[in-house]
Amino acid sequence: MVTPDDQSDVIADPRIDEDGHVRPAERKPGITPFKILFPIGAVLFVAFWTWALFFASKTAVNKIEDVAWTERAEAICAPVKAELRALELRADPSLEVRADLVVQSTDLLAAMLDDIEAVGPSDAKGQAIVPDWIADWRTLVQDRYNYADRLRDGQNVPFTETAVRNVPISERIETFAGDNEIPSCAPPHGSIL
Repeated sequence: MVTPDDQSDVIADPRIDEDGHVRPAERKPGITPFKILFPIGAVLFVAFWTWALFFASKTAVNKIEDVAWTERAEAICAPVKAELRALELRADPSLEVRADLVVQSTDLLAAMLDDIEAVGPSDAKGQAIVPDWIADWRTLVQDRYNYADRLRDGQNVPFTETAVRNVPISERIETFAGDNEIPSCAPPHGSIL
């Protein structure tokens, strides 16, 4: 048996406190996954935004170089857009009148496309993507004629358009028009659709 006088000779266990309770283990400083991953993530975050803001191309994907072509296209589309607005003012709830207005407006758009297509762009990118844009327009024109047929058949239904890869075709057309600064060549959005 150990007496109080002999306690100085007993080696104390550092894991046990004076009351006899086990002390919690001390955390030793070291490398943790957080200490490794956080700085790497922070560096990658800063690098991405530096690239995006200062080095990434700001040119629109659909932008063509032939400015003369885009100016000519806008000059062709602007009067058609004004005529379409005038047709919208004649909107009527009668299905037959609506069908006639859709056909009249679509005829204007088809003629506009013929004029735009008569002279193609001179740059390689324009020659590659403008025919696709025109083809999208032709699809939208056909969708409009089909809609007029449904109206004439007495179907009071909303206008529906073709989608390409789940994107409405009018959105594709409008994106190209916006990227090339030809806003009048965007599809019409109005009551006669």
